[in-house]
Amino acid sequence: MSRIGRSPISIPSGVDVSIAGNTVTVKGPKGTLTREIPGGISVRKHDSTVLVERPNDERQSRSLHGLSRTLVNNMVVGVTEGFAKELEIVGVGYRAETQGQNLRLALGFSHPVIVPAPDGITFEVPAQTRVIVRGIDKELVGQVAADIRSIRRPEPYKGKGVRYLDERVLRKAGKTGKK
Repeated sequence: MSRIGRSPISIPSGVDVSIAGNTVTVKGPKGTLTREIPGGISVRKHDSTVLVERPNDERQSRSLHGLSRTLVNNMVVGVTEGFAKELEIVGVGYRAETQGQNLRLALGFSHPVIVPAPDGITFEVPAQTRVIVRGIDKELVGQVAADIRSIRRPEPYKGKGVRYLDERVLRKAGKTGKK
């Protein structure tokens, strides 16, 4: 039995969870999230908890059991606290700034790169070399942060580029001259 799938999800006060067939909708102070749960996995509400159950011990059901529970839990956490990913910009002249809802990046190209904010995502720039991506959908926050990072990945020689705040970039030794 999946240890993650077995554990119940507690519903904090101010959060409303509604289940209609395979669709789970979570409403909270920060917004509303809806997700389709894979077929076979059942989600039911019991008092102030949500339980995720699987019908049998087949491989497919076992693999989806813990995943479904985690997805529903991320929805509950998202509408109460929200999620954030921090990016760091390293490089001479590399910087970021907000331009309305959009993010404007100067990353060494001949032109500035404008990243539009999708629905449910906000950008914060506390310093010119730091970007915070915030939202209630964990998957969307991670995807937007990965898209920003892919514009200029950190390179291994000088470490220049956009990286996650806690990311370690493996550095390579450069060329050595013959003497």
